[in-house]
Amino acid sequence: MALLVRAATVAVAVAVMAMLASLAAAQGAPSASPAPAYKNHTVGGADGWFFNATSNTTSGNYSSWAATETFYLGDYLIFNTNDNSSVVATSNSTTYSLCDPSEDDGLETYIYGGGGGGEGGPEEAEVMAVPLIYEGTYYLFSEANGGAQCQQGMRFEIKVAYGRGLPPDLAHPPPPAKERVLAPPPAGSAFSKGSDGAGAGAGAGDGTDAENAGCRAVGAGGRFLAAAATVISALFFVAL
Repeated sequence: MALLVRAATVAVAVAVMAMLASLAAAQGAPSASPAPAYKNHTVGGADGWFFNATSNTTSGNYSSWAATETFYLGDYLIFNTNDNSSVVATSNSTTYSLCDPSEDDGLETYIYGGGGGGEGGPEEAEVMAVPLIYEGTYYLFSEANGGAQCQQGMRFEIKVAYGRGLPPDLAHPPPPAKERVLAPPPAGSAFSKGSDGAGAGAGAGDGTDAENAGCRAVGAGGRFLAAAATVISALFFVAL
């Protein structure tokens, strides 16, 4: 009888120890982190996206800035700039290394803004909102002044992770047009920083008023397709 009691006690002790070990393992296991909220990234921070043609210098170190940020699909890059500069967004490393999109016939290369300032007239302030719609490496640069701005450091690259994936309004962009088209933004396309809804972004980042920011996509033989042509014609405000 004593042997039976001792065996039962040992069995209970083993079961209790196994249960405690299982609970400890469950508590120590890392919990799945929620997907990050969509976010606006103000390029260069307070320095903005500007080029001084007199000193041939940029207003910020964009590679250093990018190294401090984490980017996900559905985020927006907010460029506080003027019409002296442009923004080329591409996945083509050759286009990036040449600082020249004119021979790029890919549909994943887009040019925002005209880069037509610096001709004696006043430079108009602009805010350009660039959505991150492809996972992987993005290259960004200014093609203005024949690529001179890019060559002087107005360029950077980023890695875009999946995160939550694209929100519905960015997941199915319209097909490219045959001619360059400047279209008004679709109804209800104003987004706010950190929103959990579809497509956060497209704001002015720090409350800066946005003026017209044209986007044109590069087409075959140097023709510009409007694969994702967008004119930001409203005034945007991003709640911090």
